[in-house]
Amino acid sequence: MKLKAFGIGAALTAVLLTHPVGFAQQGAAPAKPATCPAEGFSGGFTRGCPQKQFANPADVSAMMAALPDKPYATPQSLRRVLVLGRAVGWVHTSIPLAAKMVEYLGDKTGAWMTTITYDAAAITAENLKQYDAVFLDSTTGEFLDDPNDKAATDLRRRALLDFVKGGKGLAGIHAATDSYHTNGPAVTGTWPEFNEMIGGFFKFHWSYPTLIPVKVDDPNSPLTAMLPARGFEIVDETYTFAQDSFSRKRVHVLTSINYGRMSAEDKAKEPASTKRTDGDYALSYIQRVGNGRVFYEAHGHDEKIYFSRPFVAHMLAGIQYALGDLKADDSPSAKQ
Repeated sequence: MKLKAFGIGAALTAVLLTHPVGFAQQGAAPAKPATCPAEGFSGGFTRGCPQKQFANPADVSAMMAALPDKPYATPQSLRRVLVLGRAVGWVHTSIPLAAKMVEYLGDKTGAWMTTITYDAAAITAENLKQYDAVFLDSTTGEFLDDPNDKAATDLRRRALLDFVKGGKGLAGIHAATDSYHTNGPAVTGTWPEFNEMIGGFFKFHWSYPTLIPVKVDDPNSPLTAMLPARGFEIVDETYTFAQDSFSRKRVHVLTSINYGRMSAEDKAKEPASTKRTDGDYALSYIQRVGNGRVFYEAHGHDEKIYFSRPFVAHMLAGIQYALGDLKADDSPSAKQ
């Protein structure tokens, strides 16, 4: 049966910059290129350029047209979400658009109020008291760290962990899992508590534009109610996780790659060293961490993804779950 295409037109625009697998070695500042794109550039990513904080107005307009009209659950109180868009490794041009998506989702549906920052110094125990969830917007590398201040780094890391474990929420999109891991053939996590909290760390991606068949693992979840239960297809840059970093014994999988329906040609693009022996390529999932809640979605690389009504609605539901307003089965998908 032919799967229904998901939110993307027939005309695909290729990325404008080359994106090799992974990102610069942790702690190493990427070399600045000879030229950097102007503010509002879209359709790719940069490395070593000043991080842009403003989305292309045409992209914002298209994203706004995809916004749902109402929340999936009535907020239990006035909710506040902090969006962190700091990327230390590869910098996706979709970061400002994803941040505006979160802001406008909250504004239009009344589900939350949003603060957007690109400064990791905002992650302190005192500042986080005013928020109910943190949204990691394609953060890459050691995005919380100050290489010149270990004490500040340690406080930021502890503040984020305590925030979630203490009962608040964490949501992440795309490159939020391209954080805190080594580069190279033997990829390992460098901050185990975060790696486990976000659900895994990046090992490989199918480059944009690759058509990926998606399976809805839990069609009964309120977080997948907007998705075709039979599955769908999506065109984006699709992340996969290192073998030992992701497990259904920890997370409740919402969607995953329907690997059996992928073309042999696309399967062959993945090096043997990154293939999972279990063939399990999760895309979105939720989990409990302490008393808090975590939602993650692996897609979100290209701006066109944010023009898709089902995708944006999925993000709304995921953030409302992280906030604690949308109740869902978050038990691990596989028994211990």
